[in-house]
Amino acid sequence: MAINLILAAIMLLCMVAVLWPFLFYPFILRMVPSKPEHPVATAPSSASLLFCAYNEAAAMPEKLVNLAMLKRQKPDLEILAFDDGSSDGTGDLIAAQGNLVTLIRGPGRSGKAHGMKQLAARARGDVLIFTDANVLLDEDAIARLLGRYADPEVGGVLGSLHYVGADESATASVGSLYWRIEERLKDEESRTGNVLGADGSIFSIRKTLYPTFPDSVLDDLTVSMAVVFAGKRLVKAKDVIARERLVTARRDEYRRKVRIAARSWHTHGHLRPQLRRMAAIDRFKYASRKIVRWFGGVFILIGGVAAGALAMRLSPVLYMGGAIAVALVIWIGVRAKSGPLAALVDVLIAYAATLQGVVRAMTGRTVTVWNPAKSR
Repeated sequence: MAINLILAAIMLLCMVAVLWPFLFYPFILRMVPSKPEHPVATAPSSASLLFCAYNEAAAMPEKLVNLAMLKRQKPDLEILAFDDGSSDGTGDLIAAQGNLVTLIRGPGRSGKAHGMKQLAARARGDVLIFTDANVLLDEDAIARLLGRYADPEVGGVLGSLHYVGADESATASVGSLYWRIEERLKDEESRTGNVLGADGSIFSIRKTLYPTFPDSVLDDLTVSMAVVFAGKRLVKAKDVIARERLVTARRDEYRRKVRIAARSWHTHGHLRPQLRRMAAIDRFKYASRKIVRWFGGVFILIGGVAAGALAMRLSPVLYMGGAIAVALVIWIGVRAKSGPLAALVDVLIAYAATLQGVVRAMTGRTVTVWNPAKSR
């Protein structure tokens, strides 16, 4: 009886851990008081828009049109791009728009972190705005983003990423749902003080806060967290909209998540001394949204083993029936292209990819370069 209770408790704790970032953590955040911003009348900030590209020739025509539109809205906007040794003519497409974009060509594959450091060193704007080569920004995005810097305590501003193509596959649907939850979490974190880390689609910082870091880390996380470490606020602007197409193939999404998780854990190690010095509320946010999620695959495995052991102790028939049911659900979900079972399999695949990436980083292996997903 005691062993059964222990197994049941393990199952419950694992379930709570898996659901923590998506259910319990946001519930707790909603009970935290808001921390308002305090804008003052200041001269508009100058800005530099930076992005890196590798083999993005297919996305570049639409990207360049989008950049031209942004430039018309803010004529003094400086735009810089780094070509990371593209082999499909991406650099030539950007270079052809030399009056719009200043292009820096890398010597070969050196990675996004290296490229962004080159761009940041050459940028002249008071605010550095970071985005991706396949991301499009809404017409008023730059003006709305810069407006948040009227508060001198704001050191960095994130935008909101809206994914396109959620109905094209179960993988895309799960990715879209996950990201909508992520965006709401960032909204709550911003309301209560600081967002704990940005993604590369759209975020910005004051140039004076730009840190030094090795090429092996995840630059989005490293640069955005530098704002928090400097004692300034990292906030999110819901009305600064970026748009990006979802990855639709499971293989592409799996590889992407492994790469991001490996670099995230490697970056966590690089930032650990500064993370320990953060305020208690920020350490709680960071652990809840990042660390607990990175080890979600471990919690699922332990919870599954505990459930199997408990079922076997209660009834071998129950164990066999449960094992067959789980196997059948996974088999159907793997073969299906849409529907709830396909979505469930994609969730499990996402946790497996994240765990693989973390383990890879723990064993000293990380990734510095990237390849665009073919199914985007």
